[in-house]
This record gives sequence, C-alpha cells and structure tokens, in this order.
Amino acid sequence: MTFPEFETILKESFPEVSAEASERFRMMEAGYTEWNARINVISRKDIGSLYDHHVLHSLAIAEYLRTRRPETYSSFLAPDNGTRILDLGTGGGFPGIPLAVMFPGARFTLCDSVGKKTIVAREISNMLGLGNVEIVNARAESLNEKFDFVVSRAVASLTDFYPWVKGRYSQSILYLKGGEINEEICALMSRERLRKGSISTWQIGNWPKDPYFEGKFVVDISR
Repeated sequence: MTFPEFETILKESFPEVSAEASERFRMMEAGYTEWNARINVISRKDIGSLYDHHVLHSLAIAEYLRTRRPETYSSFLAPDNGTRILDLGTGGGFPGIPLAVMFPGARFTLCDSVGKKTIVAREISNMLGLGNVEIVNARAESLNEKFDFVVSRAVASLTDFYPWVKGRYSQSILYLKGGEINEEICALMSRERLRKGSISTWQIGNWPKDPYFEGKFVVDISR
C-alpha cells in the first residue's frame, strides 16, 4: 500500500485528522525504512507493506473506538485530555506511535524490554516531533504507574499477557490479535474469573476490505 492509498482510507475513516497528523504519517515511511535498515524491527520482506500491515493495523484500534465506543473516541480526540495509555511490547512503536499521531491530546508510554527496539521507537518519535510519547526500556512488572488504557499487538497469548498488566489499567485493554481467539478468551475468563461481558471482539476485516485483515481482531477487555 502506498502512502496516497493509505491517506485515502485515513481521511475517509477519520475526516477530523489534521494536516499535521497526515504529514507525520507520510514521514513514517522514510523514517522506518532508514532505521529498519540499521536495526531490524520489521521483517525486511514486510517493510514495503508498512502502511497496511503496521500503520493501518495499529489504527484499527482508533476505528474500533470510533464505531463501537464513540464517547471514548471523542475523549481521545480532545486536546490535552490527559488520558494515559500504555503500549506494552511496542517493538518499533506499534501500535503506539500511529495512535499517538492520531490522538495528540493523550499521553502514551511505549514500553519494550528489548533495548534496540526502543531505540527505533524513540528515534521515530523524535523525528515526528511527538511530544505526547515517552519511551521506556523495561519489563512490564517494573512499571509503577497506573494507566487508563493498555494497547498492544499480539506480543503473547491473552492468558500470558493479562497478568503482566492486571491492576495497571482503569478502563480497558485494547489488544490486536489474530487467529482462533475464542479458546484464548475462554481460558482467560476462566483463569482470571473475569465477569461475563467484560471481553468483546471486533473484526478488523470489516473495515478495510483487505485480505490481510481477515481473521484479525481488536479484543477489548474492560474493567
């Protein structure tokens, strides 16, 4: 997917996106191409699919909020809204950096235990001039702060991931996950004794009509 193709979807889905945000999305291609050549955080076979496989995939969380949780979406858009969001296992900055561009009024902490990955995330954040992003090279259990939301992109099974952030968020986990997720959800609800109705899923493939997103979901684990 080229940037113009991505921008068309961006503006159709999020007409309120600013020109500044659009320019930051455009700058990502050169930034990630340069840094990925130095420190491989995206498969070299996949860097040409940056906009669809990584940026658009990250923004599926924004589209989920826009269509399924419009009040939350509006609060994210508000300037200096103070919402605190943890992206755990961010790698080179996904989904945190695209979401930070989309929601400049929210505060993002991008955390990864692998130092070289946080170098890339920090350099891309600095290049884009993101003042609402903090990069942390640490393990989840070392974080003391409590967040409003946790976002992440398939860094582990739900049953492994949930204990890392249990008690660290006040509203929801918004988790990008693919494959047969029903068994994972049932196992998580049983193991952690989560209340009925606390987990919902949204099929990303219903948004951009692209075969890549078939079988991929946003999993919302609410308090």
